[in-house]
Amino acid sequence: MTTSGTYSYAPGLGELGLYAFNLCEIRSTALLQEHMESLRMAANLMQSRWSAQGVNLWAVDLQTIPLVQGQATYSIPPETVVMLDAYIVQNSSGAAINRIILPISRTEYASYPNPAQQGFPTTFWMDRLLSPTVSLWPVPDGTVSALNYYRLRQVQDATLANGTALEIPYYFLEAAALGLAYRLAMIWKPDKVQMLKTLADEAYTIAADQNEEVAQLYISPQIGGYYRP
Repeated sequence: MTTSGTYSYAPGLGELGLYAFNLCEIRSTALLQEHMESLRMAANLMQSRWSAQGVNLWAVDLQTIPLVQGQATYSIPPETVVMLDAYIVQNSSGAAINRIILPISRTEYASYPNPAQQGFPTTFWMDRLLSPTVSLWPVPDGTVSALNYYRLRQVQDATLANGTALEIPYYFLEAAALGLAYRLAMIWKPDKVQMLKTLADEAYTIAADQNEEVAQLYISPQIGGYYRP
């Protein structure tokens, strides 16, 4: 059996868009500039929706913030959707030691009687503003050097220029094509919307099921003593 031996299939947004319009029963020769503008808008809104639906593993990266003694709040990049795991880097005897810290809510952070208390940070609160920040408590006391955190970031903008592809993995290509077709049908072929929505939802579910980390899950019951008075 002869196969291609390559793994480079990555159609540009334009190619996916042509296929999506074909699914709407709009032939390539009938497309106008206004069709392509609606394609660009649909692609970016689809990616926005995907960021809201779950953690896109391909858009998770590691960030580092140098810590300053006595400074509680730090700016984080605006393309950050949400912070995931976070840990403090402590330099001990010349070696870097990582210690996990836990997220808290705005309400819990506001309940601390002394938010300026210095010590080894054990919690963080992400304020999800348009220019987001992260606040640590206790406030760094000078014994720790950095905050490292994994984040979900925005997927890169969808653009039609120069055959640019969407920033998605191979296993999300069908979900993207059908997702675009469904959104474009709402504008250009309303009678196809329900059919394409069903197919788009199915394709997204299949891709999202694959978009998970593979790890062992361990459950240990907590056993305590029972006493009778």
